[in-house]
Amino acid sequence: MPKHLVRLLILVAVLAVAAIAAKKFFTDKSYYMYGNYRGNSVAEIASDVPRFRGNEYCKSCHTKQYAEWSSSPHNSPGTGKHVKCEVCHGPVGQHPSTLPAPLNFDERLALKEGITNYQAFMPNGKLPVPKEECVQCHEAMPGRPLVQRQVMIAAHAGTEKCIACHNPHSPKINFAAVLQPPRGDASAGKAVAAACGACHGAAGVSVNPAWPNLAGQHAGYLTNSLEAFKSGTRTNAMMSGMAAGLSDTDMQNVAAYFSQAACKTSGGDKAKVDLGKIKAASCALCHGAFGISGNPVWPNLAGQNADYLSSTLKSFQNGSRKHPVMTSVAKTLSAGDVANLAAYYASVNCK
Repeated sequence: MPKHLVRLLILVAVLAVAAIAAKKFFTDKSYYMYGNYRGNSVAEIASDVPRFRGNEYCKSCHTKQYAEWSSSPHNSPGTGKHVKCEVCHGPVGQHPSTLPAPLNFDERLALKEGITNYQAFMPNGKLPVPKEECVQCHEAMPGRPLVQRQVMIAAHAGTEKCIACHNPHSPKINFAAVLQPPRGDASAGKAVAAACGACHGAAGVSVNPAWPNLAGQHAGYLTNSLEAFKSGTRTNAMMSGMAAGLSDTDMQNVAAYFSQAACKTSGGDKAKVDLGKIKAASCALCHGAFGISGNPVWPNLAGQNADYLSSTLKSFQNGSRKHPVMTSVAKTLSAGDVANLAAYYASVNCK
């Protein structure tokens, strides 16, 4: 046999022996003890903390949030709306009880590897639940189960975060829990209101249909509006100057005065009213089924002047007045919608 073939065969044999030795050396002794798996891996897996632990695991530390969740629409197993904690917050897995909670899975893995800067992703030690989380279930789209409340995001909230109005653990809005401005003294507010009478009427019923009625309006909304004019976050040549001279107490007092004044329905075109009533269903969540808002810091629309309502909606549309929700909502309305809504709310009983 030629020498070069002998050398080749010897080389192949050496490589084969080396490969067998390497396989023997590097293969765990417990390999294939359970089929294709290492026997030791079973103990390793069994000793690891399960990724998903269930709601009861969260209850002992997060009693307030658990109580809010347990009595909310998110916990209605019979209706198919049983939203568990880990649906939004991710698996609790190796979440250490001594650390801020809840942690997401990537953060827990970082801790396991000795990385401690996980808080950079978790301001104030809390896991934020932005709007993007809520729309995973609640953004209206074809084929989504109707058992989940669905909304058109652009018309419903615009760029506003869901948690601006909704508690994520108990999403139904609780107006009683909304932080309110301090309540003023209506009798003291009457003197301050004298300066407002030229435009808004002595008793809050405007002398010009292009200006808003203040009678019967929520005190919280009036106070916030005056504060916005004073700070410059809302601008109007007349109102900015008027608000600049008012103290916080003046604002609260005059708001209390007008909120207790008797409102007056101005009325609107009957044909437009009927059409506006249908369209108003989309406004009811914030402004009430009949234009009386359940939230004292949001405006009542019932009995407001049609001209004022029309011009306000148009100002949201053209950007001269801005609001994270109303700007987006107004842009979905046609010119006819604006006229119809204004006529409807102007005709609704404001008392």
